[in-house]
Amino acid sequence: MSNRVVIDPVTRIEGHLRMELTTTDGKIDEAWSETTQFKGIELVVKDRDPRDAWAFVQRICGVCTAVHAVASIRAVEDALQYPIPKQADLIRNLVLGSQIVQDHVIHFYHLQALDFVNVIGASKADPAAAAAIAASIEPKYQLNSVARFTEVRDQVAKIVASGQHSIFTNGYWDHPSYKLPPEVDLIGVSHYLDALTFQRHMIQINTIFGGKNPHPNFLVGGMAAPINMDNEITINQVKLDKIQGMVDESVAFAEDVYLPDVLAILAAYSEYAKIGVSSPNILALGKAGWNGPGYPENTGFTPGALFDGRLQVVEFDLAKVEEFVTSGWYEYTGGDDKGLQPWDGQTNPKYTGPTPPYEWLADNERYTWSKAPRYDGRAVQVGPMPRILMAYVQRDAETIEIVDPILRQLKLTPDDLNSTAGRILCRAVEAVLLARQLKTWFEEFVAGIRANDVTTFNPDKWEPTSWPSSSRGVGFAEVARGTLSHWVHIDDGKISNYQAVVPSTWNGSGRALGERGPYEEALANGHPLIDPKAPLEALRTIHSFDPCQSCGIHVLDAQGAELAWAQVQ
Repeated sequence: MSNRVVIDPVTRIEGHLRMELTTTDGKIDEAWSETTQFKGIELVVKDRDPRDAWAFVQRICGVCTAVHAVASIRAVEDALQYPIPKQADLIRNLVLGSQIVQDHVIHFYHLQALDFVNVIGASKADPAAAAAIAASIEPKYQLNSVARFTEVRDQVAKIVASGQHSIFTNGYWDHPSYKLPPEVDLIGVSHYLDALTFQRHMIQINTIFGGKNPHPNFLVGGMAAPINMDNEITINQVKLDKIQGMVDESVAFAEDVYLPDVLAILAAYSEYAKIGVSSPNILALGKAGWNGPGYPENTGFTPGALFDGRLQVVEFDLAKVEEFVTSGWYEYTGGDDKGLQPWDGQTNPKYTGPTPPYEWLADNERYTWSKAPRYDGRAVQVGPMPRILMAYVQRDAETIEIVDPILRQLKLTPDDLNSTAGRILCRAVEAVLLARQLKTWFEEFVAGIRANDVTTFNPDKWEPTSWPSSSRGVGFAEVARGTLSHWVHIDDGKISNYQAVVPSTWNGSGRALGERGPYEEALANGHPLIDPKAPLEALRTIHSFDPCQSCGIHVLDAQGAELAWAQVQ
């Protein structure tokens, strides 16, 4: 007998995501990914000065805070053919890279880990045994002590005894699919708390370079971060020393805590290397935090796609990116049956679903506020797994060095990376590689200062009188959740069209051209689901994508009316 299961909202993500599933005998037959808010930031920036766009589109999300600003200014600079100073580019890399490392740490410990770590189990652990296990897998981490684990165990025990689980409320803690021994549960919960301190500390890199966080400041033509070793409010030696400490800390935490924790947990859940297999097509345009197409010297590998599960690179073609609305509540003026390239994209909302609250959306052809991006007519996965796999296929030396031993240790093949476990693993691997890259970028930045290169802004094309009457540009960024691109048309000094194609739109899209979106594909076709009232297995797989549906929303009330409109002079 087929059952209908609704997970709404999917928690421990950013934004509003609803999953509708049909199940038979403990297996998922079909899945529908439903973003239940409206995407419309593109409409907000229309007719505005393109130099201001980054400040608006950065508010698309408050978690992946800097990434939309970076993609936006790259799009405007591409349209205006506006070169920026090397030091400004390095600052952007440091801001973007530090945000991604922080995001990966937050995702694993605070959004994903509790799918596998049983908090209740941690309250029953032996702290001495936990310390012995931790010392064997993470010998450099000083907080892996009997005293620390005793403190955390006792705190968790008090929370459990109180019946009020605080930050651990609404977990499925009695679920039969939890497998870790209590001591490893205790290590996981302890590091959950440690990661709160780590991520709060290291993101100060964004504050130093961008003036504030979230939503640091950016600037078309460079960065508003002057360098002067003799001034208190500029980038000076005191701030460089602070940044150096944060970069070193990010390398240490990623290498000595994050990746070993992931390996220990996945070793106990080896079946998830065969669960959550999604689209056999992936897209990756560079390493995390690096520039994308248009910056061939700074991508880390050749931008491209892998099709149909074959580990053979097909070079990226900008013209093959299209967005469809056949499953979304939108309309295209030329007809909804064809896709549009983002250059000519439209954001015309047209809600045709039932009046909220609703019980079931998937009976309708249109069931989501997410558009459906397709590359060369295919649904593609984006994110850390596609980037790591793409780098691996292209024989990137640093990727091979870290991935090959892990594959041997976990008895995996490269094909197994397309799975729930593979996505979690690749995110941790990427955190290590990117933290190391932050160190390289920072050393290059400091070397530039020592060579008296302190220019962070190019004024040559700042004035609109220097711009062409009509131009268009695209800005790419490979960010925490995958390939991000912003597309802009500028006419007579104003934005005439703007489109953002974001990672969670690629991964969380609905059906188009006869294919499910990647979230949907990962859950359909036999994914396990023991208890429909406690859909832990499904959440493990959805969380492995690190959904951020806020990157595709605007604000409407339940009747479809705008809640607010802001006019800025």
